[in-house]
Amino acid sequence: MKNIVGTLLLVAASVFTQAQNSLLSQKVSELNFYQLPYEYSALEPVIDALTVETHYSRHHKAYFDNFMKLAADLKFSEMTLGEVFSKASSYPAGVQNNGGGYYNHILYWEILKPGNRKGMSPALNSAITRDFGTIDNMIAQLNDAALKRFGSGWAWLVVEGNGKLKIGSTPNQDNPLMDVSDFKGIPLIGIDVWEHAYYLKYLNKRGEYVKNFWSLVNWEVVSTLYDEAIKKQ
Repeated sequence: MKNIVGTLLLVAASVFTQAQNSLLSQKVSELNFYQLPYEYSALEPVIDALTVETHYSRHHKAYFDNFMKLAADLKFSEMTLGEVFSKASSYPAGVQNNGGGYYNHILYWEILKPGNRKGMSPALNSAITRDFGTIDNMIAQLNDAALKRFGSGWAWLVVEGNGKLKIGSTPNQDNPLMDVSDFKGIPLIGIDVWEHAYYLKYLNKRGEYVKNFWSLVNWEVVSTLYDEAIKKQ
């Protein structure tokens, strides 16, 4: 039974990272709305089913629909998503808001699946220890970035061009792949701190939501994302 469960987890991680890694190289015209890989209730009790349903089927879907309309209107449908992000400053703010909203949420949904630190690879564990001292230090710093982000935005764990891990945040739906962002890198973890991510359950208690977020992190997926990011260095 353990072998079967392990195989299923590996397959899940492969599917998740395959979707993430191919995304930036796809032409915008070829993008599809992301299919949530679990039931709305799968993240309970940390994130309730109504929040997941609203977040995914309304907010995330709206970002995708708006982005595709902008792509047609502004004629960048034949560019890749990565190219659009690299030239985000050349477009109206709606492009980075909706394109970022589409991409950022895919990462968010991919890493939010009940998991634990046992799924963390030795390579990622070593990198976190090297750059933050301990896993708990890394979590505390990322939580701090999430809590200090004024208004709406995201807190990120990324791999920089030199291979080191770094923590930062971006406003609205910006991400570290955009040329408009002062904080850059390949995202591994993104914590959504827009109110629609937590308000139905946590009201104004962002700190409680951020603290509980970690019980849902699938470290196997994050580890695979790290491995893929290092290969790109």
